[in-house]
Amino acid sequence: MRLTVLGNPDNRRVTGFTAAVRAAGLPAPTVLPWADLLTGATPPGPGTLLRVDSPGEDPQVDRLLRGAAAPARHGELLGLADTYAGMVDALDRVAAGGAELLNDPTEIAVLCDKRRCHARLTAAGVPVPPALGPVDGYASLRAAMDRAGWHRVFVKPAHGSSAAGVIALAVGAHRLQAVTPIEVAPDGLFNSLRIRRYDDEATIAALVDRLAPEGLHVERWLPKAGLGDRVVDLRVVVVAGEPRHAVVRTARGPLTNLHLGNARGDLTALRAAAGPAAWSAAMRTCQRAAACFPGSLQVGVDLMFLTGWQRHAVAEVNAFGDLLPGVLADGRDTYAAQVHALTSGQWARWRATAPEVPACGA
Repeated sequence: MRLTVLGNPDNRRVTGFTAAVRAAGLPAPTVLPWADLLTGATPPGPGTLLRVDSPGEDPQVDRLLRGAAAPARHGELLGLADTYAGMVDALDRVAAGGAELLNDPTEIAVLCDKRRCHARLTAAGVPVPPALGPVDGYASLRAAMDRAGWHRVFVKPAHGSSAAGVIALAVGAHRLQAVTPIEVAPDGLFNSLRIRRYDDEATIAALVDRLAPEGLHVERWLPKAGLGDRVVDLRVVVVAGEPRHAVVRTARGPLTNLHLGNARGDLTALRAAAGPAAWSAAMRTCQRAAACFPGSLQVGVDLMFLTGWQRHAVAEVNAFGDLLPGVLADGRDTYAAQVHALTSGQWARWRATAPEVPACGA
């Protein structure tokens, strides 16, 4: 088994997967740096088993993906659509190389576009928050919200990740508020690690209008279940069709991403609150979401239980959502579980059932 990883060599995702491969007694994978691929390196060919990892967290790779002369400043929300287009073009080259892929480039392209991913999940009957149609700025957003009768929405850049550029917008009769990690600077927008609240409509309108050219996906803000004084949701990593690892994300506000200063919660307590039937139903939904991407060895499903615990919805499905340090299932972390799925034949068996999966939309 010859494994290669397309990734950023010093990134903890690549080092984590490499450690899992070596721990399984296999030769360390060859690493093809994203920077080399983007500057003309030949993609791996037939006979190679290739894992595509995230191109993120490297300013030079971001610059190359955007085709820009200089890197973005730290945290700057810049050229998200161009970054996506550059990645899709590069993955087309990878697919043409002929390697056997552990995550299908066409599926990565869908997963990294929130609008396309939402449409695919909807077509497959996976429960997701309702979404508005296209909006091109604050005025059209408010008009669409009025037509739908919605007062609370999540405004998401179509190609963002890690809550970058996300705005939780609540509109009341006499007050509106945007909760977001966006820091507004005179010369740009920056994704910070601190949650901010804006209640000035002019500022909120300017935020939406500045993000809109990158493409927006707007979903209804559904009320999440809570434990104690915090709302909760889950990141569930599905490996070869099986939900394997789950981490509870807790927050006192609407954005639960752990890197925003939020805390991991108690999975045992969450399962007890939901009850066996609701938990089993939620895990089946994670399986159905993963089945929409049968060419991907793993996906990370963001799943939320709604108030009352008896209903749930998939907020997002992530192409590169398997970075869960310290989370074990059957003694394996997310990377070891993927290597085990390869060496045990689980991956091959799951892929063999893919033709029987119901059509999952465009």
